[in-house]
Amino acid sequence: MNTINKFRKMQFSYLLLLSFLAFPSCERDDFQKLDERKWELVWSDDFNGTAGELPDASKWGFDLGTGQDGWGNQELQNYTNDPANVSLDGEGKLVITAIKSGNSFTSARIKTQGLFSQQYGRFEARLKTPYGPGLWPAFWMLGNNIETVGWPQCGEIDIMELRGQQPHIVHGTIHGPGYSGGNPVTKNYTLNNARFDTDFNIFAIEWDENKIDFFVNDYLYQRITPDDVPGEWVYDQPFFILLNVAVGGNYVGFPLPQTPFPQKMIIDYVRVYKKAS
Repeated sequence: MNTINKFRKMQFSYLLLLSFLAFPSCERDDFQKLDERKWELVWSDDFNGTAGELPDASKWGFDLGTGQDGWGNQELQNYTNDPANVSLDGEGKLVITAIKSGNSFTSARIKTQGLFSQQYGRFEARLKTPYGPGLWPAFWMLGNNIETVGWPQCGEIDIMELRGQQPHIVHGTIHGPGYSGGNPVTKNYTLNNARFDTDFNIFAIEWDENKIDFFVNDYLYQRITPDDVPGEWVYDQPFFILLNVAVGGNYVGFPLPQTPFPQKMIIDYVRVYKKAS
């Protein structure tokens, strides 16, 4: 009897070994295996300075006022360069604050137009978004030729934008001729059991002549190529960078009475790289 049991145990062990050899682990990788890319830092702002200072004037300018038709989107805010709306916090971060005063709103929109632009490379920012219905934070880029050809012919790359009523979802989008406004090329990225306003996250694109890749925390969630756009591919010229917090507008709707104010987008850094030679 003992001999039979030993034999059966040996049979079972042998079959178990065969099953491991025949059927390797089915566990999925929890990371992406991307081609190696080597980058060289060419521009950055770590927002070091004294609390209350405006961002470095050698790197950033401002869009001011209400823009035409609410910056083309029926937005409600008046953009200012008041430190109450945009300033360093003295701890290595830039804070853009949307403020409600009665039925009016102020905020800030900064840009590198005329100061820095680049064609191709990696563009990234580490930041924490605001939240609440009617809030619209964005880290994005426009083509340098916007003054001569206008929008959307200049092209727009939204590295990160978020509807405040959905603080767990960000969108990566491009607008160009034939695919703009409510008909862009876009995809979203969703956090599971977390929100973008509760912690810092890294948003980036990697852009070359053949594609624009969109990343959240170095996870590639969207690739757009010239074959993916229904119109002209206009991403073959230098683009400049913008950061802003809009209030209201076509994309997010009106803020609600329950929308909390003030709301802050806190930016740890912005960095731009080119391919290392």
